[in-house]
Amino acid sequence: MPFRALVLNQGADRKVSGAIETLPDDRLPSGDVTVAIAYSTLNYKDGLVLTTGGGLVKTWPHVGGIDFAGTVESSDHPDFKSGDAVVLNGWRVGELHWGGYATKARVKGDWLVKLPSSISPRRAMAIGTAGYTSMLCIMALQRHGLTPGSGEMLVTGAAGGVGSIAVAILAKLGFTVVAATGRPQETEYLKSLGATTILERKALSEAPDRPFAAESSAVDGFCGAPAGAEYHRSLGTTFGCSGSPSYAGVMI
Repeated sequence: MPFRALVLNQGADRKVSGAIETLPDDRLPSGDVTVAIAYSTLNYKDGLVLTTGGGLVKTWPHVGGIDFAGTVESSDHPDFKSGDAVVLNGWRVGELHWGGYATKARVKGDWLVKLPSSISPRRAMAIGTAGYTSMLCIMALQRHGLTPGSGEMLVTGAAGGVGSIAVAILAKLGFTVVAATGRPQETEYLKSLGATTILERKALSEAPDRPFAAESSAVDGFCGAPAGAEYHRSLGTTFGCSGSPSYAGVMI
């Protein structure tokens, strides 16, 4: 059966153009599971792919979308059968492998996760890659023994996708959240998510002088790689008092 996809092409000027096309199934990439896609999301990397390719896409034409949720249509993988509800995040899908901006995807079954009955495909993508990533950061901090009584939690890039969800989850778990942002106009929004203190991002690019609290720790919710000064400043506010950092999207 044919499927529809947002097919992207890059011109000689490196600008990307796209059009919705109807394609035969044999245009799907290799993989052992074919998924009928119900939902995808729009992430920072997707924006790069849709505009310039961002250096992420190596072959054109291309179908973007770094995540998706849907139902297995056919499978040669032992862990999946037709009708299974699944979700995919990561694995360079939407970058090196055709992704979620289509009505079908064919991927390796090892990349898929079965959705529990309590989470619909729509809900899974409402949480999205941003929610998944922020929760991984928080779980990493918890594995290092951090609790609400450990002290303040610093979230950088707090008004972004990963950061805003991290603020909300940490506050819900009872942590005292310091939200760092380059957009001070989002102060009320961040407070509504549960942030106790709003910190201007420029404070993180100044020379380290003292920690924010006696037992401070950090989770970085920036969708991408923080600037070097911000990265080192936030480390200075955590390791200086034996805290634990958890960074998302950092390239060192």
